[in-house]
Amino acid sequence: MARSAARASARGAFPILAEMSTTTLVTGAAGFAGSHLLDRLAQDGADGAEIVAWHRPGGRLPPAAGRARWQAVDLLDALSVRRAIAELRPDVVFHCAGAAHVGRAWDEVESTLAINVRGTHHVLDALRRAGVKARVVIPSSALVYAGRNAPLSEDAALVPTSPYGLSKLAQELVGLHAIGDGIDVTIARAFNHVGPRQDPWFVASGFARRIADIEAGRWEPEIAVGNLDARRDLTDVRDTARAYQLIVARAQPGRPYNVCSGRAIAIRDLLDMMLARARVPIAIRVDPSRYRPNDTPLILGDPSRIHAELGWTAEIPLERTLDDLLTDWRTRAV
Repeated sequence: MARSAARASARGAFPILAEMSTTTLVTGAAGFAGSHLLDRLAQDGADGAEIVAWHRPGGRLPPAAGRARWQAVDLLDALSVRRAIAELRPDVVFHCAGAAHVGRAWDEVESTLAINVRGTHHVLDALRRAGVKARVVIPSSALVYAGRNAPLSEDAALVPTSPYGLSKLAQELVGLHAIGDGIDVTIARAFNHVGPRQDPWFVASGFARRIADIEAGRWEPEIAVGNLDARRDLTDVRDTARAYQLIVARAQPGRPYNVCSGRAIAIRDLLDMMLARARVPIAIRVDPSRYRPNDTPLILGDPSRIHAELGWTAEIPLERTLDDLLTDWRTRAV
């Protein structure tokens, strides 16, 4: 089927997109959200649909690479990105590549801005130069908002308080500029998402890894923790990937959507839930060095817009997410 027809169908309901002969590009496909998105695309894809997965040159592919065609592309190399886009001419782009570590961004400001902002510009500029009118979803972040002690809607003030949040807001602005070039850029403001394969730098995955190490006898029965009073809106990464699919298929270009559960849990309570699943007794030790600068007490999203306009809601209960996360780390610990 002609690409123009495929692109037109992408503007309708997502199930129609799955039936079309499209070329879908996932950048950052070897990462946390990107790998789960590949799982969904492989599951939902139709015959004739092509999935192309970009990964960082020299980086490792996930254990199950699926049916995607993998390419090593350096997003900071503008010429390489242009050549790859011109050859591929994707109908849909999930731009999942980027620097994702909020805490690490304080020490790596330059590289965080480079990959999140300049890398995004290179992808969108390559689409423009190739004359490709793709549908693009940019996964942004809840950290573009100013902190407040109430649920955050998409109309909340945009005042990032960290280098990471600043990079994600700049990434959104780069995307909005590309709409003027005829590229249908959509925005997903993801709140905290957790699940199997997550880097242990993130709190839930870090707890799960340590529990698995302790159970396997590779670590003393103690977990060092930082601020346990912070409350976070947590969504299973598989629900988040499903939201990205709906946003790229149905959202109005430039209109942001919160991807969140609408419920916040204290890190202390999250840890208690995980310790209750541990197979051995584990002690807790507070480590002041683990506190982040400007740690926000509450990050809670309002999912009303994405539910009302796109029909998405978080479905996977936190209990299942934690069970799957611990199973993932226990499997790696064998």
